[in-house]
Amino acid sequence: MNGKHAAVFLDRDGTISEEVNYLSRMEQLRLYPQTLEAIRLITDAGMKAVVVTNQSGIARGYFTEDFVRSVHDRINELLRAGGARIDGFYVCPHHPVYGNGIYKQDCDCRKPKPGLLLQAAAELDIDLARSYMVGDMLKDIEAGKNAGAKGVLVRTGYGVNIVRTDMPAYIAEDVLDAVQWIMRDRKG
Repeated sequence: MNGKHAAVFLDRDGTISEEVNYLSRMEQLRLYPQTLEAIRLITDAGMKAVVVTNQSGIARGYFTEDFVRSVHDRINELLRAGGARIDGFYVCPHHPVYGNGIYKQDCDCRKPKPGLLLQAAAELDIDLARSYMVGDMLKDIEAGKNAGAKGVLVRTGYGVNIVRTDMPAYIAEDVLDAVQWIMRDRKG
């Protein structure tokens, strides 16, 4: 072991919270019922739980970076009440086509590019080779692969419609199933 932490990177919308197509009001935020137990399993295993999320609604002017920070504060508040927490939230506010001003750019942080995972790895001392990326879209799985982490696809959010199954290491029913598989995979 190199002293670095293993991590589970989690997409936000459609993975730990319900997909509502641009969450722009706090009352739209609903964590999946399995999220609390999944996050608790991650932290109990000594791993980091890190959210990496594309939020092009910022670029499109649907909501602000401050609103997204408030959503993430609320997520951690809900999780803390159940004895869990997210160790870090990493957000891409850009879009290469539909962005306004400084947000209209082809950046390194928009999944499937690995920028958010690489930034989190540097800041939180994470070993990407021992880490996992869980998400409901193939671009989440690609971002994990591009960073050197194993990908797990969940069949929630947009994941219910994905038929291509050659990329993820595992296809899970939901975030809890994904994390339970990760715990088994780490022992194997």
